[in-house]
Amino acid sequence: MESPTQTCASAPFDHTKADVILRSADGVEFRVFKLFLSLASPFFETLFGLPQAPDGASDQEMKDGLAVIAVSEDSKTLDSFLRFCYPSTLAEDPSLDNLTEALSVLAAARKYSLDLIERKVCQALANPKVLETEPLRYFAIARNARLKHETITAARYNLRQPLIPALFAEIDLITASDFLALLTYHKKCIISVQDLMKNLKWMTDHYGNKNGCSWLFNNGSHYNGHYCNCGQGTDGRFFPWGIAPLAWWTTYMQEVYELLQDSPSGDTVRTAADRTIQKVRSNTSCGICPGRVKEGMTEFSNLLALKIEEAVAPIELEMDF
Repeated sequence: MESPTQTCASAPFDHTKADVILRSADGVEFRVFKLFLSLASPFFETLFGLPQAPDGASDQEMKDGLAVIAVSEDSKTLDSFLRFCYPSTLAEDPSLDNLTEALSVLAAARKYSLDLIERKVCQALANPKVLETEPLRYFAIARNARLKHETITAARYNLRQPLIPALFAEIDLITASDFLALLTYHKKCIISVQDLMKNLKWMTDHYGNKNGCSWLFNNGSHYNGHYCNCGQGTDGRFFPWGIAPLAWWTTYMQEVYELLQDSPSGDTVRTAADRTIQKVRSNTSCGICPGRVKEGMTEFSNLLALKIEEAVAPIELEMDF
């Protein structure tokens, strides 16, 4: 196999006064300072502290009078890794928005005994934007890296997603047992929230009586000279105090009941509430609900979301770390 073409890394890893060269697996040469790497890593401190053989008595590759050390990391990983080692005045910490790249940097940090960098990479992984949009990818990478807190957090965020996920690239990073543990956790959380939809005591206790949520019972009533004609719900499962609420609220509860069979998360009910609010506000034939639905449904969905989070909180992800 031919050796990769050797090229020089970009600043700040091209300094003319550097005292060692690290060559990546894809042939990029990083001219770096031993001092910075030694201060950051006990591994490099030990490596650079080893006695040097006399000139000509070693097979150490040299270039421009500097020792060349070949490493197994590719240039992208090595660049990110070295930026963590350098003082912030010379190189800013790299962005680790790409989860796979973050995993590679984490592996390098562990290999070269850089505990501080490992913590920084873990912090980068805990990006709420990534957790919210790609919790399964996050889970696979965190689990592969044996990051307990990050793995559990990802499993919790994944409750916003369907029980059976679509195929994702990083699935190869975890074992079948890991995936089964995640699905089992998800299923247990689904079961834990079912009672909330079958027994509305948590709701009636919160509001006290129908006057505490009068916005639910507008049908046929007048309010400030306006009339509600939204109709009453007919699904007896969702009759607080045994009283038929508005039809659109019953529709919301039916929708949430189905959604929670797959995605047992507070975010699920809040998102469904937002859709309901938009629909009711667009109903120009009702003179009452469009003006009252946002306040009432926001409070109600937050209450239901809280109860869901309380229900799933005791459920544990059964996985060894």
